[in-house]
Amino acid sequence: MNNTYRNLMRNLHLLIFSSIPFFFISCSKDLNPVKSTSTKDSLPKNSISVLTQHNDNSRAGWNNHEAFLTINNVNTSKFGKQFILSVDDQVYAQPLVVSNLNINGGVQNVVYIATVSNTVYAFDAEKGTLIWSKNYTAPQYSRAPRNTDMTGACGGSYFDFSGAMGIVGTPVIDSASQTIYFVARSTNGTGKFVQHLHAISLLNGAEKTGSPMEIKATYPGNGDGSNNNYLSFDAQKQNQRQALTLLNGIVYVTFSSHCDWGPYHGWILGYDITSMQQKIVYNNTPNGINGGIWESGMGMAADAQGNLYCVTGNGTVGVTNDPTNLINRGESALKLSVSGSTLIVKSYFTPFNYQYLEDNDLDYGGLGAFLIPNSNTFFTGCKDGNFYVLNKDNMGGYTPGANQIQQTININNIDANMHCQPSYFKGTSKEYVYVWPENEPLHAIPFNNNSGLFDIANQVKYNVNGPVGQNGGVISVSSNGNIDSSGIVWIAHAVPPYDAEHGVRPGILRAFSATDITKELWNNQQNPLVDGAGNYAKFSSPTIANGHVYLPTFSNQVVVYGLKK
Repeated sequence: MNNTYRNLMRNLHLLIFSSIPFFFISCSKDLNPVKSTSTKDSLPKNSISVLTQHNDNSRAGWNNHEAFLTINNVNTSKFGKQFILSVDDQVYAQPLVVSNLNINGGVQNVVYIATVSNTVYAFDAEKGTLIWSKNYTAPQYSRAPRNTDMTGACGGSYFDFSGAMGIVGTPVIDSASQTIYFVARSTNGTGKFVQHLHAISLLNGAEKTGSPMEIKATYPGNGDGSNNNYLSFDAQKQNQRQALTLLNGIVYVTFSSHCDWGPYHGWILGYDITSMQQKIVYNNTPNGINGGIWESGMGMAADAQGNLYCVTGNGTVGVTNDPTNLINRGESALKLSVSGSTLIVKSYFTPFNYQYLEDNDLDYGGLGAFLIPNSNTFFTGCKDGNFYVLNKDNMGGYTPGANQIQQTININNIDANMHCQPSYFKGTSKEYVYVWPENEPLHAIPFNNNSGLFDIANQVKYNVNGPVGQNGGVISVSSNGNIDSSGIVWIAHAVPPYDAEHGVRPGILRAFSATDITKELWNNQQNPLVDGAGNYAKFSSPTIANGHVYLPTFSNQVVVYGLKK
């Protein structure tokens, strides 16, 4: 992205402050139940699994099977740090949890962690003991790429990453085959780069048939970087930032860029989960430029009908003087479906002022987007300070002069650029979406499922000391069904006044009542010597499962919280 405007706003702000488809539920019970009871009895009853980023393919971030943590026991006297899972580097990928897995001679709940040095770890999720670990840097390559290898990004001063950038996008797990899928990036240190899609066993990290598969692709088009009317995938410049998506036997991998270092495009590649053969190739700006798919690291959403949903960043819209032409779809929300070996756009929305957004680095697609459960609503956001609420089946297309969409929510803050991950909760009588943009209060916005609209007049804002600069809060929600007293909003962000955009910063984990966000239940800085976790993991939400909160960090560890014994 063009950083001039963004950096100006960041510096000004710091100056001021210094004075599944829905039927595929990853929170599923008894992933791999067995007869043995002596080991299983030591596990939490009704253990659940978190197999994908933000719990399921809605990307709503709500674990509604959390039977242990409530607003009455998440406090400094009853809740705190239990143990630390030490790893070899920073953790960008959200930790994933598999419950009741027959592994290592017994039945265990297992947490899987991937690092930017291309290492994957399997730990006992209840005790913290290491089960196995393995590095997946490609043979004959020396290491994972580093930010300093991106010599043309940000004019040669690329600080969106602070070091290695191997496994970044959150993996996805297929429970039936006991396989975890992820992308690892490697370099030989002298200018050659590769990316591989891996499919490995949950039990021991061994590669499955056809794995690893080197990521390569071509697509017809005359856009930026084309040769003989074809585009070729660039393993150095294409940034695998978003979480992977598993849908109908295909694992989807998406790509953005490194600081708008071109030529690059928004690629979506799909691979058969059994053979690892490439089945789907889609490029959203084949006759243009850019169009990276990012969404603050959240994965593409998917519905029960097998459609995919994503939002694209700055890039070409339409062809020549026709912004409705579907060939190029930068700055757009997209509903996609499989057609042969590619994807087709079934519905889309492009803001009427897309050119203004493009010219001022206020591009669409920075906010993590998701499908609101049991509705037709796709919740998206833009760096212009707007939330765009779309009907997933009829998104609104493009209309000059005005947006023809379900609802626009303007928070009237030019500094709230939406680099954050929202989440959702439904209680006994109310539904909420929670979002904490940078330089803005925490928002809880009531949603009316009957009308498909948000009740803006009754939204709750809590102006506690929150994220600043150009990086907002990343949110997950836990509850025991719809019980209000069990609803907890978990948020991680950089400790103010630090901006996590271009540096490693101290972090904080906070817990709020889901029905009243003005009630902060606990945070790990209330007793920092005991509960502190170290540095904030940018765009990596906490994972809540079976009475534990797994907090990724940039301090080479995942910190595990739970109820005190």
